[in-house]
Order: sequence, then structure tokens, then C-alpha cells
Amino acid sequence: MPKLKRSDTDERATDWVESLDRGLRLLQCFGATTGPMTLSDLARAADLPRATARRMLFTLQRGGFVSGDGKLFSLTPHVLTLAASYLRSNQLVAVLQPVLDRVATAANEISSLAVLDGDEVVFIARSSPARMFSGGLEIGYRLPAFCTSVGRAMLGQLDDAELAARLKTMKREELTPQTVTDPKALLARIAADRAQAYSLVDREAEPHFRSISVPVRRYDDVIVAAINMGAHVDRVPEQELIDRFLPLLRAGAESVRSQLL
Repeated sequence: MPKLKRSDTDERATDWVESLDRGLRLLQCFGATTGPMTLSDLARAADLPRATARRMLFTLQRGGFVSGDGKLFSLTPHVLTLAASYLRSNQLVAVLQPVLDRVATAANEISSLAVLDGDEVVFIARSSPARMFSGGLEIGYRLPAFCTSVGRAMLGQLDDAELAARLKTMKREELTPQTVTDPKALLARIAADRAQAYSLVDREAEPHFRSISVPVRRYDDVIVAAINMGAHVDRVPEQELIDRFLPLLRAGAESVRSQLL
């Protein structure tokens, strides 16, 4: 009798380690608040039994990722080694950081690189002109994809049917009075952005802030990220984003297409 071939899904299910999954979930719960957290708070946030959370925390403490006295627990700087490993190994950051530096210097404004992570965007690189205080969207900062220019630039890769389905299931909270949350209106806007190959969002993600983004495509035309520039509405008018910032972003994104695999 021929031996049955195990599917990739079966292999993934067999190889999955529940304890590791729980530990990583527990680490993520620290970002929900500032300051130390109690064992009970962490267990509740991670949806774990208190005894399980306790074992996980002591394991993480032994590895140097968590500090605590048995009652209150905090992350240690050692967790940053995980983020540093991602940034060092990520081709997008390596290739696009010089582009961000050139664009930021030419426009005298902050430029950022973002990728999609589920229904959110995560900023993974940025550059700021020397004259400017290094504020704004820090590396690791997350925002909803539906109401950000970088998110819409990347969501534009989906066809209308896929996009409509994605928007319908996506959590769409009104972050400002200008935030568009209606899925049909969002579909129309993202489709229009797809056609013009850029996205401009005015005060939808953050009050008093507008930004413009272009998709970053790899060698086979697949969108893998987006780069943006933004400014306070009182300082930079919308048309200036198009006239001055958009050509810089487009040239930067196009210059790296052949380098991204």
C-alpha cells in the first residue's frame, strides 16, 4: 500500500509549538500600557491561565527579556535585539534607507517606509533632515491601513473584489472627524489612488496632518511596501505635496525596483 504524503498544512500543524506561541503573545501584551504590569493583568490580556502566564514570565525573565519581582513585570532592553535582527536582515530597509535619506534631504521633510501587517501598517525605516527635530512616526509605529496614505497605496494592489471583501471585514474606527470609514467610499478612493499611482490622505489618520505615499514595487511589479512624506496642514498645503514631494517619492521608488527580490 503506498505511503500517504503528508500535506504542508499537516506539517505546519504538527510543527506548531503552543508554548512558544503563548510566550510571544505574552510579550506583545506589554505594549498595551505604560509601566510595569501585574501577573493578573498580563494573564488577562494574553487570555492565558494565571499559572501558565507565570511560567511564561519566569521563562522570559530567565532569558533576559523580562524583569520582575514576582508581582510586577516589565520588558528589558534585551527585547530590542528581536527588532534589531529584523531591521538588519530586511532587504527593504537596506535598499530603501538611502532613498529615504535622499528624499528627506531634497524636500527638507521627514520620509518614512512602511509595510502591511494584517490590517495595519508598520513603519520600519525613516529619515529626517538634519535641521528637523526627530519626531513624528517612529520605527515600529502602527496605524490602520484603511485611513493612511501608505496603507491605501499598498491595498491598491488588490483587485476590486478582493479589496471590497478586505474592507468589509477590516476594523474601521473613526480616528478624526475626517476619517472615511464607509467601505464603498474607501473602495472608490483606493481604486482612484491605484489609477493615479499615489495616495494622498488629509487628516484622516491624525488631526492636522496630511501625507502622500507611493507604492514600492519589486522587480516583478508586486507591491511590497510604500514610502511617504507628510507635514502639518498649516505648514504645507495639499498641492505642494503633489508638486514637490510626489516626484521625489516616485523617483525614489522606481530607482530600487530592480534591486528588490
